[in-house]
Amino acid sequence: MGIRVLAIGKKHESWVEEGIGRYAKRMKKPYDVAWQLLPHSSREADAARTEESERLLAKVGAQDYVVLLDERGKNVDSPALAAQLQRQFDTSKPVTVIIGGAYGVADSVHQRANFVWSLSKLVFPHQLVRLILAEQLYRAQEISGGRPYHHT
Repeated sequence: MGIRVLAIGKKHESWVEEGIGRYAKRMKKPYDVAWQLLPHSSREADAARTEESERLLAKVGAQDYVVLLDERGKNVDSPALAAQLQRQFDTSKPVTVIIGGAYGVADSVHQRANFVWSLSKLVFPHQLVRLILAEQLYRAQEISGGRPYHHT
């Protein structure tokens, strides 16, 4: 099972790859992460958003629990994220996390999402979002396992 991340954008830059790799080595099922990067659209604005969203949705399974990263989403703390993911794993639902492109995603992706999650009200570069996401997924794993990585 594991977690699949669908992201619009170019391959990880070396510093992102190194950081993600650091967390990936520590991840264990069902928190192991598979990254699937889809290229940016050659179009702009609404046309790009529409094209990229169609490609993202084509990769989402009917049974997937979809988490959409969006700065306008719900801001939750790390224990709440861990609990939410654990509920999906307990019911054997595949988890797919979506990171849209520079123009965001179409309403169709928002409608398909089971949870729209905001890392922050701030907007981050996509490469940095990937690294933050990797760390937060690792943190969720450690919280769910009762290990001391997360201090409250």
